[in-house]
Amino acid sequence: MAFFLFQRCGEILFENPDQNVKCVCMLGDVRLRGQTGVPAERRGSYPFIDFRLLNNTTHSGEIGTKKKVKRLLSFQRYFHASRLLRGIIPQAPLHLLDEDYLGQARHMLSKVGMWDFDIFLFDRLTNGNSLVTLLCHLFNAHGLIHHFKLDMVTLHRFLVMVQEDYHSQNPYHNAVHAADVTQAMHCYLKESKLASSLTPLDIMLGLLAAAAHDVDHPGVNQPFLIKTNHHLANLYQNMSVLENHHWRSTIGMLRESRLLAHLPKEMTQDIEQQLGSLILATDINRQNEFLTRLKAHLHNKDLSLEDVHDRHFMLQIALKCADICNPCRIWEMSKQWSERVCEEFYRQGDLEQKFELEISPLCNQQKDSIPSIQIGFMTYIVEPLFREWARFTGHSALSESMLSHLAHNKAQWKRLLPNQRRSSSSGGGSGGPDHTGPGTEAEGQTVTEGDAL
Repeated sequence: MAFFLFQRCGEILFENPDQNVKCVCMLGDVRLRGQTGVPAERRGSYPFIDFRLLNNTTHSGEIGTKKKVKRLLSFQRYFHASRLLRGIIPQAPLHLLDEDYLGQARHMLSKVGMWDFDIFLFDRLTNGNSLVTLLCHLFNAHGLIHHFKLDMVTLHRFLVMVQEDYHSQNPYHNAVHAADVTQAMHCYLKESKLASSLTPLDIMLGLLAAAAHDVDHPGVNQPFLIKTNHHLANLYQNMSVLENHHWRSTIGMLRESRLLAHLPKEMTQDIEQQLGSLILATDINRQNEFLTRLKAHLHNKDLSLEDVHDRHFMLQIALKCADICNPCRIWEMSKQWSERVCEEFYRQGDLEQKFELEISPLCNQQKDSIPSIQIGFMTYIVEPLFREWARFTGHSALSESMLSHLAHNKAQWKRLLPNQRRSSSSGGGSGGPDHTGPGTEAEGQTVTEGDAL
């Protein structure tokens, strides 16, 4: 079953013969000729998923002809082109950009390093521009604009591209999530154990990777793309499909905006590769790989943050923590994120049921409750990682606060468990089988939840 009807329009040959890559080109898609050997996807290369295209040959009344499909994709091309136009801002004096900061939003930015930062309120105050506003502020606060001689207007244009390429119709994987992860990353970069060793390049990489780590996310997970024969699953051979797409879309936007065009070619090539390494680390299927390596480093006490490779590894760990830190926020915000991510799961489950596909684990609203999903996620994914992060930071005030919130939120969800399930989870400790069913099954289901994260 093909998820999209598309035509192969050709291929791109990169200047490095070892990096030649065949790209599946959608109608209305534009690919960039790479100069650094990294396959790049232009922003908007992931057209909005129109589920009417699914099973179009078997359902009468749905789009069924090639001509109509072309017409639909032509509209999508127009839609994405209009987004590009909205992303171009006038060449205004730099001080005009500051006028967009409302008084309350500016006040919130003065507390952007606080863990109780309310990203939902900030997004409302900035009229849905939380990611752009936050990144402009952080790039300035960290001195990155001056250090890398960035053009502020070009930076703003690039950030608008990134923000626009998040799907606002996604309950969870949207630009607000990206802003939340970026704010968390900022907090982690300030941890004394890490901050003293970071270079300006490390900081810029961390913030850019956090902002773009889920760009153009379709609101469904990797297994869904694989079983519907999506073109991205074929392109990336079913390996870190979403993460590869997020990375290459980011590279496409960097090149399109020319944000780093003034830097030496070797430097931009290194930035693109390191961004890929960071974003690919957010693949939850690699959770045990990174956790085992972190434990070994902490046990052997052989982490040297003076070493560029060790610093990069800890940036990967920091991004992984930022990506799944929702259970470590205060209850009011953590609960909102939990409800949002589960709503996205349920939407996928409804879609799978509609088209007679096997419903993915955690996506059946009739069987998978929000409390049980969250307890399993906290137990098998979040707690192990954040315990090791606390060890790395020397049990800093922030790490202890996050673990405290995590324990409180887990207790809250336990109290909200359906009555018939409480007895099965009441005896579980922090590492016990708190999720309904055997512990091994719960862990497997939780990993599936991570596929969407």
